[in-house]
Amino acid sequence: MAQESLLKKEFKSKDVNRARNLVKKNFSDKTVDGVGYEKAYQLYEEGDTWEESGRTWTIKDGIRQNITKLDAAKKALQMPLKCPKCGGPMKHHLAQKMYKIHGFCFDPCTVEYEAELRKAGLYEQYEKSMIRGGLKVFLHDIEQWAMDRINTVDTFVTEQGDVEDWNNNTSKTNETFNKNLQEFIKHARKHLED
Repeated sequence: MAQESLLKKEFKSKDVNRARNLVKKNFSDKTVDGVGYEKAYQLYEEGDTWEESGRTWTIKDGIRQNITKLDAAKKALQMPLKCPKCGGPMKHHLAQKMYKIHGFCFDPCTVEYEAELRKAGLYEQYEKSMIRGGLKVFLHDIEQWAMDRINTVDTFVTEQGDVEDWNNNTSKTNETFNKNLQEFIKHARKHLED
């Protein structure tokens, strides 16, 4: 009677696969096909833009790249191999500096540009504006350095565990330093305007 109920049982495909694997001595083969989540893949082509996991992506030159807020800044700072104006190589040691200022190479583009300014009688004005721009940046850097120096606290812990204050920035010293610095910057800006 037990044998009759065994023969009346319907075998499932996993039971048949397991028996087949045992007969063939394939002990590590699968008996069941896995079920579960399968991610839908979408193929993208060159130039496509899409959003995935909170990021924006694109494909450039066959490579998947993340688009960030800083891409424009990166592009602005990146110097090309060839001058956009004349197509010549950007090999001169001043090429990077002139590219940041003018957007083209030093030799021949900047040299020709300055020669044209000389012919037109505008070179002195150009030179003064370049020097003023450099001095404005210099004054701003000095001011930032001084403010950082005033706000920096120099305390150190010795090997014995004592805390030493190497800060000589008393409030009176800071006030006089700040006052002198502001007078210097005011004086320098006055000369820049003249």
